[in-house]
Amino acid sequence: MIEPTVQVCFLSQDSSFAGAIGHALGEGFSSRACDRQEAVRLAVNRTACDVIILDVRSTATKGEPESALQAVDEIRKIPLYPPIIVLMDANERRLLLQAMNRGAYDGVTAPPNIAELRLVLRRASKFHETLIELAKLRADSRSAGRLMGLRGTSAPMQEVFALAQKIGPCDVSVLITGETGTGKELLARAIHQMSSRSARPMIAFSCANLPESLIEDELFGHEKGAFTGALTSRCGRFEAANHGTLFLDEIGDLSLGLQPKLLRVLQERSVQRLGSNATIGVNIRQISATHCDLAKMVEQGRFREDLYYRLNVVQIQLPPLRERRDDIPLLAQYFLEGFSQQFGKKAKRFSLAAMHALEEYPWPGNVRELENAVQRAVALSDGHTLESWNFPSSIQRDSSRAELVGSYAQEVREFKKRLVLRTLRECGWQKAESARTLGMARGYLHRLINQLGIEELPAVPSSPRDQIVEAVLQGR
Repeated sequence: MIEPTVQVCFLSQDSSFAGAIGHALGEGFSSRACDRQEAVRLAVNRTACDVIILDVRSTATKGEPESALQAVDEIRKIPLYPPIIVLMDANERRLLLQAMNRGAYDGVTAPPNIAELRLVLRRASKFHETLIELAKLRADSRSAGRLMGLRGTSAPMQEVFALAQKIGPCDVSVLITGETGTGKELLARAIHQMSSRSARPMIAFSCANLPESLIEDELFGHEKGAFTGALTSRCGRFEAANHGTLFLDEIGDLSLGLQPKLLRVLQERSVQRLGSNATIGVNIRQISATHCDLAKMVEQGRFREDLYYRLNVVQIQLPPLRERRDDIPLLAQYFLEGFSQQFGKKAKRFSLAAMHALEEYPWPGNVRELENAVQRAVALSDGHTLESWNFPSSIQRDSSRAELVGSYAQEVREFKKRLVLRTLRECGWQKAESARTLGMARGYLHRLINQLGIEELPAVPSSPRDQIVEAVLQGR
């Protein structure tokens, strides 16, 4: 594999020295001499500068090596600035510590060993590429309200995303709580992908509705002959997740008999297979999830308190879909596009009635139920638009009830508007007189006018006959 060319900016006042070093670096490196101002300009343009070499000897003023580090202070102000390699005399190792404290990447002594310099430059360049790629991934995860597989622009989900991004790189145990179907496993995978263990697997296992003996075998594994039917040895989920992440879903369903065994593994970081006395060390990050109230279960004696605190270092609560209705159009459109492509359908949008039905439905099954409903609708669709009748009858019934409530509210609004408008016209658009006629405060009338969207119509000049009639009626 051919390594890409490393663009080196040599910050030095000695152009002949910089040229000699650049020539000695040879193939795979492109070096150019520059002053401090040009180095800053090139650092901003990421394609023009991968690494900066700072020649302390030639850039220092008045023979003070520390003055050369002002360039480091200036360059580090640039977002994702290139790594800075300090080139200094052998007796200035103290200067390297100062430079690295200010933001330099590494240092080499002058005159440099070219083989060593090539290695340092290549390593610094790869480090910079990694930082840029990580920044892109983080930006992509935030854009359009996304965090890995999770989506949502509502305030509750943005709080979840922010907390997950904070604790993702920290190797702590996480407890994810929330109703069934809210996306707890997706959040666990997002946290795993943001951690230093992302190169290793995340092993998921659900503790729900399984016999205690089967869960124990799945988690800890067994040796050959440990029980009837154990014809071969098998490692458990803890061993499979070594140096990675173990995700235990529905941890609240774990029996009281297995809870102390799980606690021991988390404390000792070692497991024993069934039928064996040997201990096997495991290094895992524990992420658990449940729809139960574990704190209440602890009070009731159905969950060990010490295990609860071991699992609940950081807790993230996933909100139900009914509390983040602003995300329904975003999620529905995402599922629509995915299933249309999967099924080879033409559907690309929702009708107003269909979207209204989705937004009004309470979604007891949360995001998973929404996904299944859109999948069904796409499968039954024929055209480009999904209609309300493409969805299950339960969603249509909720929509019909919502429409009845909406029509009643609209009728009340229209009645208020007609009453206020008629009174304003009769009182010649005098707000104080209109408020007295309606029996309300003038400030409330002003708010009501704004809420109902009433605009004063321009006065129409009256005819002489109308003026006479009006004077008679007023007793003039």
